[in-house]
Amino acid sequence: MNTPLYKVKWTSVRCAGFQSLMQVMLCMGFVFGGFNAMAQTNRLDKVVQSKELRACIWPEYYSITYRNPKTRELSGIDIALTQELAKELGVKVRYVDSSFAQLFEALEQDRCDIATHAIGITAERLTRLQFSQAYLKSGLFAVAQKNRETVQTWDSLDQPGRVIAVAAGTLMEGIMVKSLKKAKLIRVQAPGTREQEVLSGRADAFMTDYPYSLRMIELTDWAAVIPAPSTMPATEYAYAFAKGDNSLLLRVDAFLTEVKKDGRLLQYAKQHNLDPIVVLK
Repeated sequence: MNTPLYKVKWTSVRCAGFQSLMQVMLCMGFVFGGFNAMAQTNRLDKVVQSKELRACIWPEYYSITYRNPKTRELSGIDIALTQELAKELGVKVRYVDSSFAQLFEALEQDRCDIATHAIGITAERLTRLQFSQAYLKSGLFAVAQKNRETVQTWDSLDQPGRVIAVAAGTLMEGIMVKSLKKAKLIRVQAPGTREQEVLSGRADAFMTDYPYSLRMIELTDWAAVIPAPSTMPATEYAYAFAKGDNSLLLRVDAFLTEVKKDGRLLQYAKQHNLDPIVVLK
């Protein structure tokens, strides 16, 4: 009959012979720590064993992880890529609605295994998250109303009396905090939107990136898109993971290397009009 683990004598796990209580405690901590380590399963194994990859998405992100409000279907480069990844892992994807404002909590509280909505790599995020290699890289864009003739150039934005909106938690928030000198910055929290702030007149423009600017061009008739000057740095986008175990991160990195080489990344980028910002090396 097997002896329960809690009844195993410490002499049977080679802790015999130690003379002090401290030596015995150190030995027992090492032994049972080893049992605990063996019982743990890494993130990749959990995904494979559960046959489910939980992928956080922001369903408002046009060309990335966008949910059509009429059909409720998801589309975008990261929907296509996660389906490819899941196929290779032999699992299904379960998409978990999230946002940039919820990014840290979603990963750190284990709501999802991976954040797959084109996460900009920033210094702040690097302190709390791990990132895959980059696969997109975008500059900054401002969106204003076409009929606002005085707000049609980048230089017209950072002026006294101007109000610039950003979505809370996005990389644009950090950039604008540092770069705006004269205009006022407002941070928009859901369920409010940057578009509402501009259309209502509460803001003169809002800041976004290349993918979201496509949404404004293709789905509205009022938006004027203003690119930032080339002197402003672009941001690399990647997939994000909670810190700690990196088994899934390494597997995703290998996947991204593969899709860059075999042409799938460029194929999906072109399908969603993102080829100008795709990173292939």
